[in-house]
Amino acid sequence: MVKKSINSSCMANIKSAKKRIVQSLKRTEINKFRKSRIKSGIKKIHVLVDGKKKEEVKKQFLKVESELSTAASKGVFKKNTAARLVSRLSKKIKDLN
Repeated sequence: MVKKSINSSCMANIKSAKKRIVQSLKRTEINKFRKSRIKSGIKKIHVLVDGKKKEEVKKQFLKVESELSTAASKGVFKKNTAARLVSRLSKKIKDLN
């Protein structure tokens, strides 16, 4: 995670404010990781759909759908954004059949 001295990088003097800065840095890093994993999963699905690999597409879709719903519940994505992405992916998969 983030192992950075906050004294040199922030203006906060109050202990709780320093703690919040550390927490927000950790949270930002976790959110970036989640977004990155979802984006690469979506790209994999597009590649598999282009290759017409039905079984692999279904497995990958279940993983991405799960990650999207988790991200939506954690506040990384808004609920409607996650639903829209899932909807578009499922439509693409249905068109494959």
